[in-house]
Amino acid sequence: MSECRVVLASASPRRRQLLSLIGIAHEVLPANIDETLRVRETPRRHAERLAREKASAIAKRDPDLITIGADTIVVVNRKVLGKPRDADDAARMLALLSGREHTVTTAVAVSRGKKLRSAVEEVRVKFRRLRDDEIEAYIATGEPMDKAGAYGIQGYGATIVERIEGDYFAVMGLPIVRLIGLLRDVGVRYRFGALSTASTD
Repeated sequence: MSECRVVLASASPRRRQLLSLIGIAHEVLPANIDETLRVRETPRRHAERLAREKASAIAKRDPDLITIGADTIVVVNRKVLGKPRDADDAARMLALLSGREHTVTTAVAVSRGKKLRSAVEEVRVKFRRLRDDEIEAYIATGEPMDKAGAYGIQGYGATIVERIEGDYFAVMGLPIVRLIGLLRDVGVRYRFGALSTASTD
């Protein structure tokens, strides 16, 4: 058995919060990768590729690290909604999502030694209908500006989400059950806040 050094390859405070929630001590080293959607790349493949690339980029620095990469995208009518560029872009996204269902796709990847494993969680989310003044007021809080689809389910956005079908934590940005399974796949044992590892050979 050996000591675990876990690195989150993401600057997302929500992902940090979720790792802390389940007692996984970690460092943060955001990966700098090109997140451009490729031609004919499906949203699911796009999210999984980015999660894997994020984990791999940090893992190359030290093979002894346990590196976690993740990526979340919002899809409505086959349109991929990333983080808004500005307030006008956020308003456009929220108006598009108002009163409708959309899909939140979150991929997570774990790298350890020569092993890299990944999984994808897809969740259906339904917004209540939003008035223009509500959209304006929500944007004024600042919450939408660093989130895919321009909302956060764990904050003020909880008041505009009418229903979800699937993993709540995936909508926040990190599907926890999937993560624990991937850790197991690369030889890391999780026991309610404690991690232990065996040889990667």
